[in-house]
This record gives sequence, C-alpha cells and structure tokens, in this order.
Amino acid sequence: MNPSADTVRASATRRLQWLDRFFDRDLTLASRILIIAGVVLLLPVYLAPMYSMTLISNQFPDGLELHIYASRLEGGKTPARDDLREINTLNHYIGMRPLLESDFSEFKWLPLAIGAFAVLALRAVVIGKMSKLVDVVVLFVYFGLFSLWSFYDRLYQYGHNLDPTAPVKVQPFTPPLFGTQQIANFTVTTVPEIGSYLMVAFSMLLIAAVWHSARQAARDVTAT
Repeated sequence: MNPSADTVRASATRRLQWLDRFFDRDLTLASRILIIAGVVLLLPVYLAPMYSMTLISNQFPDGLELHIYASRLEGGKTPARDDLREINTLNHYIGMRPLLESDFSEFKWLPLAIGAFAVLALRAVVIGKMSKLVDVVVLFVYFGLFSLWSFYDRLYQYGHNLDPTAPVKVQPFTPPLFGTQQIANFTVTTVPEIGSYLMVAFSMLLIAAVWHSARQAARDVTAT
C-alpha cells in the first residue's frame, strides 16, 4: 500500500524538524578549535605557491619553472636566466599570448576570497552555531570547484587562442591541470604546491568540525 498523504507530510515534517535542530546546534569546543586551526593554516596561502609548472626539453634539460601564487606569477630564477621571460619568449614563437599578471583577474579576487573565508570561519567560531559552519563549508566547496574550473579555462584559452601567423606552428593544446603532458618538444608537468594543500587542509578541518559537533549531538540524543 502507498503511504497516505498524512504519513508523507508527517515524515517530511519530522525531517525538517531534525534539520532545524541540527543547524541550530551549538558547536563543541573541539569543533571551534578545529576551525581556528584551519584559519591558521589558511593564512600562509598568501605567501606559498599554489601550483608549479615545469617545462623540460632538449634545449632546457634542467627545466623551466613557473610558480603560480594567489596573487602573482613567478618564474624560476638563476644568475643567468629568468624562466618567466624564457617561457614568454617561447610563447611568442608559437603564437601564445605572454603570461602577464595583469591578464589574470584571479590575482585580484582570489586573495580577497581567502581572507573572506578566514573571516567567515572565525565568525562561525564566535556565533557557535552549526548553521554558520555549514554555510562556510558549502561556500568553500563551491569556491574550490570554481577555482579549478577557472584555472582549467585559463589554460585552455592560452593554448587554443594561438596567433596563426606565428613562426612555429603547433596544434592547439591545453596544458595539464594535473600531471604530465607532451606539448610539441616540451614535457610539461603541473603539480599542486603547498598553497593548494593548505586550502584542502582548511576544508578538511572544517568538515571535521562539523562531524565532531554532529557526533556529540547524536551522543546527547542517545544519552537522553
């Protein structure tokens, strides 16, 4: 037999009441400590590289390095060479736009977003409610997914909008978001750096804070 409309409504009401109680629960002290630890880990992201890209060829057997920070690009440097300048010279020959910080809108909003998440996380600590913490977790997940998409789209645009009059002709390409790829006579490797790992650690600590308070709430219900 199909459940009656009253049974369905009652079940839905119980679920809504449970969600309302869940989001209104107080955070435990341990959860607040986890959140603060996450904020502490988030702050060095301003100084640490997020990604590194290495280009190796017969011409550059030791590799050209490009480090991507939250607010800038930085090439590897030796007394005889600036890798960012070398990369832009190579880009010119294949018709790719030069890598200029002014072209990356991400360098303007990413540092602001990181600071905003630190403030929102501390706000959740002060208010001490599960709803405020869950809001930060959900927003940060969306932010992480959007950042990955933005980075991939940036790589795609650089590798596909090539000048057809360039001296060296190459097929349009997308540098790897993660891992290694052969592009013309270069082996290109992209890896996340400590900044990315710190942001993942921030999200993991927030999720752990949600889990700890939820587990304590379940224990309180069982005890009563």
